[in-house]
Amino acid sequence: QVQLVESGGGLVQAGGSLRLSCAASGRAFSSYVMGWFRQAPGKEREFVAAITRTLGFTLYADSVKGRFTISRDSAKNTVYLQMNSLKPEDTAVYYCALDLKPTLTGDAPDYDYWGQGTQVTVSS
Repeated sequence: QVQLVESGGGLVQAGGSLRLSCAASGRAFSSYVMGWFRQAPGKEREFVAAITRTLGFTLYADSVKGRFTISRDSAKNTVYLQMNSLKPEDTAVYYCALDLKPTLTGDAPDYDYWGQGTQVTVSS
């Protein structure tokens, strides 16, 4: 069974930064995609960013391009989300997800495993 454990959420003022981490464990991994999604109160879950394990190809939602950076440490099966220039509208629960298929995607149903989520709150 795959486990995804997120960390790094918290409260930050607008314009500040946070770094989220997500570590995957529970099986041997070869190629996969890890992604971040978020869900604000009263809204649907939305895609944020994704990265491939092998070559590090990335995909971003338009709303975070230029502000967020996704990266990975393949040896540790860990993915990071560096969030800069945070805005109040970035406030949400952020979820890490893993897709065992090696194709970049922003579609939540394509992902096979999900973390429990970590709260990010940006105050104005």
